[in-house]
Amino acid sequence: MSDLNKNIEKLAGYLKRFQDGGVLNQIGGKAVPAKAGATFETRSPVDDSLICQVARGGAEDIDAAAKAAKEAFPAWRDFAATERKKVLHRIADRIVERAEEIAFCECWDTGQALRFMSKAAIRGAENFRFFADRAPAARDGQALPSPTLLNVTTRVPIGPVGVITPWNTPFMLSTWKIAPALAAGCTVVHKPAEFSPVTARILMEIAEEAGLPAGVWNLVNGFGEDAGKALTEHPDIKAIAFVGESKTGSMIMKQGADTLKRVHFELGGKNPVIVFDDADLDRALDAAIFMIYSLNGERCTSSSRLLVQDTIADEFEAKLVERVNNIRVGHPLDPKTEIGPLIHKTHFDKVTSYFDIAREGGATVAAGGERAGDTGWFVRPTLFTGASNDMRIAQEEIFGPVLTSIRFKTEEEALELANAVEYGLTGYVWTNDLSRALRFTGKLEAGMIWVNSENVRHLPTPFGGVKASGIGRDGGDWSFEFYMEQKHIGFATGQHAIPRLGA
Repeated sequence: MSDLNKNIEKLAGYLKRFQDGGVLNQIGGKAVPAKAGATFETRSPVDDSLICQVARGGAEDIDAAAKAAKEAFPAWRDFAATERKKVLHRIADRIVERAEEIAFCECWDTGQALRFMSKAAIRGAENFRFFADRAPAARDGQALPSPTLLNVTTRVPIGPVGVITPWNTPFMLSTWKIAPALAAGCTVVHKPAEFSPVTARILMEIAEEAGLPAGVWNLVNGFGEDAGKALTEHPDIKAIAFVGESKTGSMIMKQGADTLKRVHFELGGKNPVIVFDDADLDRALDAAIFMIYSLNGERCTSSSRLLVQDTIADEFEAKLVERVNNIRVGHPLDPKTEIGPLIHKTHFDKVTSYFDIAREGGATVAAGGERAGDTGWFVRPTLFTGASNDMRIAQEEIFGPVLTSIRFKTEEEALELANAVEYGLTGYVWTNDLSRALRFTGKLEAGMIWVNSENVRHLPTPFGGVKASGIGRDGGDWSFEFYMEQKHIGFATGQHAIPRLGA
């Protein structure tokens, strides 16, 4: 039996309980259907087959979850931080124990290749361990003495928070948001993306099996227009952490305005990888390919615009075409697969529409630009050359395995092109000139920049973007700044003179 057939057989065992009972909500420690009895289907992008039914929550379900989170908040806030640390480590342990189940279900639900999803659960466990270890010091502040007062600062958890996660790498991104919220002492209402709900349910089960008190973490499945809107507007929810499209982030900010919600947004990107002629071109080629074609190109940090110096462009693009045409498209549970299907027909239609947009705009489809196979939502890895920065393919986030190559002559032109988009999430600079790297990164409009490297995530560092790519930062202490309120307390150190009125 092939590795693929073995994996498909294992998958069937993992999915059976969901096929029998569906994916339920979790409110106040209880697995429950939607109050209205509504459900929706989640289907595999591999062949559009039904995975299972999912509870379709709405405003009533969100209200119940928010009330459960509010009721659970005081006890969780006052839970000893050392005990919170133990609970979060137990969650991490159980994630590792169920890593294969998580990976297989995520592959089938999202279309992501196993070679990447096999690591997603481990990364999720690392997120929980990282913030578990930070929990005991989350409230630490400063002593700021003045002539008459000992001023001290501390942080306290903000309260119940809403977490809305995307469909591209749902398990890992859920842990990325929820782990620091729990470590800070907040309670959570989680609404996962409707296209990929299965692993959110597994994660919820793991948390409560690990000893997380009922109501501290609640799960409501549903759609943005009903469950998502109700969550962002609910008065008991003090903050919203959202990962997704920039337009949706704008809507959430408007919906939360009446209740003065704090927001953290990780939004879209049209990130440049800038390759100068003095770079290590083989390494730059590897990194550029990895950062746009891994994870099916469905990643906010993908290097979707290649800015390549004209003196090396012919050679670099020729090598690029050869490599792109060799990328293996196939079943996500096949260990040899490098690119699986796109998440859903809706997204497939969006991505493939840019093939004609590129041709109509005058660009060349140098590789790909077509569907792969007759079933499922597979596309060929695609490369556009002969592009200019004003084309739609250079300005709009396609969010698929599609790279647009644009040539530049000078450093100044490269910087102008790199910054001439509405987004500013990441940038990748390839040069062996240190002075140029310092000049360029200082003026590049991006929240995160890597020089002579692909995206290598280090959890203590800040993660986030500028312009239309987001608000706020994740990672290290920056996560606690979002999930906690700063508090100042002044202690008089003597009997200083107090102004007397009406004496």
